[in-house]
Amino acid sequence: MSILSKPYFHDEKAAFEYVESILWADGPECPHCGGLERAYKLEGVRTKPSRKNPEGKERHGLWKCGHCRKQFTVRKGTIFEESHLPLTKWLQAIYLMVSSKKGISAHQLHRVLEVQYKTAWFLAHRIREAMREGAFDVFGNGGGGVEVDETFFGKEPHSTAGRRKRARSLHDKMKVLTLVDRNTKQARSMVINSTRREEIVPILNANLSKEAYILTDEARQYQSLSFYLSGQKHDRVNHGKGEYVSFKNPEVHTQTVENYYSVFKRGMKGTYQHCAKHHLHRYLAEFDFRYNHRSANGVEDGERAVLALRGVKGKRLTYRSANTQ
Repeated sequence: MSILSKPYFHDEKAAFEYVESILWADGPECPHCGGLERAYKLEGVRTKPSRKNPEGKERHGLWKCGHCRKQFTVRKGTIFEESHLPLTKWLQAIYLMVSSKKGISAHQLHRVLEVQYKTAWFLAHRIREAMREGAFDVFGNGGGGVEVDETFFGKEPHSTAGRRKRARSLHDKMKVLTLVDRNTKQARSMVINSTRREEIVPILNANLSKEAYILTDEARQYQSLSFYLSGQKHDRVNHGKGEYVSFKNPEVHTQTVENYYSVFKRGMKGTYQHCAKHHLHRYLAEFDFRYNHRSANGVEDGERAVLALRGVKGKRLTYRSANTQ
């Protein structure tokens, strides 16, 4: 039976009960005063009558706090807050985004969910915000290998590439740095302003343990890198000479991080096609999330959707901030 036949994808009451079971595993929590006890459910409450709904719509998942006497639902304090979309459509969108290896465009969401394009675009950004994982563990514990590489995508804002006839110059493209821990099979990506050593070294020192084994290609910024690090060992592979796996040590290569970039590029060029720089960090969070919780790590689509759902708390994103950040 397909997971999309589950009741919480189609029935609003079931959707609220499902989300409550995930976010309130220890019982309802009042978002106003933090009370964990004496909250009780309000049944049969309806909205004000309207021309479309003369009898009003039933308010599912409505609770009242016995301490502060305020009403709330599980939407409060999450990416769902102040949304007019049914919770069933939110759950469908989350499942579609986490189960699509190369992403799903806002236009496709707009067609599948039968909502306006602007709604689908904003919904996708809020789900990407939920995918942004806050846990910050350094990579390379126990001397594990960490592959480091950068890639280039799109065009920098206010680029002068056209005037200087350097449309293919890497200098005028947006830059992404990615670290992949071979032991934990986790990726961490970030937007950088330049590929100079002065910018990359502080990032490596902040994200890697002192016993990490760093593996890079022969790019200029990685030359004599050990001198600038906090004690980490470093080896390089020379792609310029046709060496993709070191002839001396088969452990020295960057093919894992390049595999990550192959999926990222196919998604950004084939599915999304365009991305402004101030949105790029959220797209990276989306691709990192799917990579870190992929089937090869023992996580299937349904479990991935639950993990994304657990990340919705405390990450409310307004339309204004989504357009400017």
